[in-house]
Amino acid sequence: MNNSSRSVTVKLLGKEYTISCPDGAEAELLASADFLNQKMKEIHNSGKVVGLERIAIMAALNTSHELIKSKEEQRQIVEGHLRRISGKIDQSLARIDTTREEE
Repeated sequence: MNNSSRSVTVKLLGKEYTISCPDGAEAELLASADFLNQKMKEIHNSGKVVGLERIAIMAALNTSHELIKSKEEQRQIVEGHLRRISGKIDQSLARIDTTREEE
């Protein structure tokens, strides 16, 4: 098993951070850092939160909230699909039972 990693430099609100990341995951790390940097810029530009640490925490909390909300929405969508499929299966089984009774 290959557990090699490399260091990748990311920039958040103009400050550089060197992060260790598994080989092959650099693009994902850079994309995540770009996303986080954009969220942090939005919070910074609002002027409501001061300090890099507070901005990072607010960005993390906002992103976590969005992720949880998205997962819940996806769960509800999947449950709806499963209910519809279950209903169709029940209807098909009822038709089969009716057809067998008529024979």
